[in-house]
Amino acid sequence: MRTESLIAAKQFCIYHEVEDTFIAELKDAGLIEITIIDQEHYIPEHELQKLERLIRLHNELEINTAGIEAITHLLQRLEAVQEEMRLLRNRLTAYE
Repeated sequence: MRTESLIAAKQFCIYHEVEDTFIAELKDAGLIEITIIDQEHYIPEHELQKLERLIRLHNELEINTAGIEAITHLLQRLEAVQEEMRLLRNRLTAYE
């Protein structure tokens, strides 16, 4: 992985005014990826949008890590059901 697509976790935490322990909790819960290079933690660029959404849930709605994990799981299930419905509609259209 190239370092141009990585954001230093310390800089991200300072910019968004969050504790680095919160980022570590999200990583431990399997909600985000963290890349470690020379004992420094980096956030892949493709994780930024998801991470910023999780931070908004935490800061604005005061949801803890366990709650964020549950919400993320439910959203993933909802997306899977929506995708299945889309596929079934396409199959049904083919038979009409």
